[in-house]
Amino acid sequence: MKLKHTLLGAAAVMALAAPAIAGRGDDGDVKLIYWQAASLMNPYLSGGTKELEAASMVIEPLARYDQDGNMVPWLVDEIPTIANGGVSKDLMSITWKLTEGLKWSDGTPVTAEDVRFTWEYCTADGGGCAQAEKYNDISDVQVVDDRTVTVHFTVPKPFPYAAFVGYESPIIQKAQFENCMGPKAPECTEQNFAPVGTGPFVVTEFRPNDVITLKANENYRDPNKPAFATVTFKGGGDAAAAGRSVLETGEFDYAWNLQLAPDVLSNMAAAGKGKVVSGFGTLVERIMVNLTDPDPKWGDERSTLKHPHPFLTDINVRKALSMAIDRELLVEIGYGVAGKVTCNILPAPAIYASTANDSCKVQDIAGANKLLDDAGIVDTDGDGIREKDGVPLKILYQTSTNAVRQDFQALIKQWWSEIGVETELRNIDASVFFGSDPGSPDTYQKLWADVEMYANNFSGSDPEAYMANWHSSKIPSPETQWQGSNMPRYVNAEYDALVAEMAVTGDIEKRAELAKKMNDMLMQDYVMIPLVYRGRVSAHSNSLGGVQLNTWDSELWNIADWYRIK
Repeated sequence: MKLKHTLLGAAAVMALAAPAIAGRGDDGDVKLIYWQAASLMNPYLSGGTKELEAASMVIEPLARYDQDGNMVPWLVDEIPTIANGGVSKDLMSITWKLTEGLKWSDGTPVTAEDVRFTWEYCTADGGGCAQAEKYNDISDVQVVDDRTVTVHFTVPKPFPYAAFVGYESPIIQKAQFENCMGPKAPECTEQNFAPVGTGPFVVTEFRPNDVITLKANENYRDPNKPAFATVTFKGGGDAAAAGRSVLETGEFDYAWNLQLAPDVLSNMAAAGKGKVVSGFGTLVERIMVNLTDPDPKWGDERSTLKHPHPFLTDINVRKALSMAIDRELLVEIGYGVAGKVTCNILPAPAIYASTANDSCKVQDIAGANKLLDDAGIVDTDGDGIREKDGVPLKILYQTSTNAVRQDFQALIKQWWSEIGVETELRNIDASVFFGSDPGSPDTYQKLWADVEMYANNFSGSDPEAYMANWHSSKIPSPETQWQGSNMPRYVNAEYDALVAEMAVTGDIEKRAELAKKMNDMLMQDYVMIPLVYRGRVSAHSNSLGGVQLNTWDSELWNIADWYRIK
């Protein structure tokens, strides 16, 4: 990760990166299609990328990452460092100073109290904050003056840039959210659908899992931006329809996450109405293994630590499931040049990429069968399904509705049948699967299934907060309103210790060593099964200018600089 130090501030940085554009609102409407529809605009109540991306047009962090993975100032004039005095020499604090004159979209000033409140909101008792790992090791956020906050840590933090940095950790307005703390957070519908922000746009109408309409923020800090007067953010449908709407029909200007077979995408692009853009960041399609029992008989205690899984707690079963998968074929049919075989959950940057798990690159059905035989997990009644302590190896395998994912499910079901595992497939509308409703039985956090498949990554290029996702404190449960990032319900004191050690380690080589150890522990415990290292693939119309695909932050990170090519 690199820092870009500047005294210009975010607006000037972006002005250097984009050609001259029209005045604010001169370019009419820009139409975005996200086939996974957003269910709210509060990233603290959902870890779903669709919510993070939608919210990034409205609420912003103090600093974020550009298209090259560099940290750039956003609501501040410079990134705090030891060299400029912003980070204390003992690494126990970092001081941020807001850019002068910042206003919320309602015209009120942005102050240090809002920054402090954001920390209080995410760490409130009885709440379930989807981004809790960003606030690890913080003892206090001290308001120094109206524009200055000092974040104090409980331990020395060589990398103090998790809180308030990147699109997962934006600043929210205290005046709007102060009555929405802890258990009340999900009940604040108006706030969660239409947050007051500092970003280039303001929500005018929010229809959950459907359409969001936005207008230019009249109090945005650059008086000439955004060029577009309004945004139509359409959700739902599927990746194929989204791709066609930009590349073939020209109905929309931007289509996100075109998870399509390579030949399908190339045929669409041949129509000549738009461009496909792609880039590799840290996105990995993976299967998450539930170490707890999702059986409905446990009621509200399903998929909680109170009830261990009857056979997925056996590492031999988990390892065999991984060995049976042909990752090269998955890449070929699902992604082509936009995918790579991986055996890691942390595939990049290169310094963090482990080679210790490369055996997964070669499918080994025979080896998987021998492993299970040797473990005494055999088919005793001749029905083709192995049993573990009398419990048949029958798996419910869920994911979101998407043609590539359903192809993957079908192939993996077949491969697992060849090692004596019966698989039931379930696909759930992406807006629901990646949604935030704690009452829904079908969210990926709740994981009322044996395994589930999706992709995830992290903002920026430092993996500290990302690897902390599988700390035992991050397990979703009824007590956290099913928020949390540790979907496998993984509990390992040694892993937790590595998370704590990385938090206080400054040397980059040592940080890389620790990150690899954590990756290898997860991989060799087979609590998650990586499938494909995915490039991000999106598309925009030929008439849309200013787009810079960003794999390290929101794809809409610079939407203030988008404009209509005339």
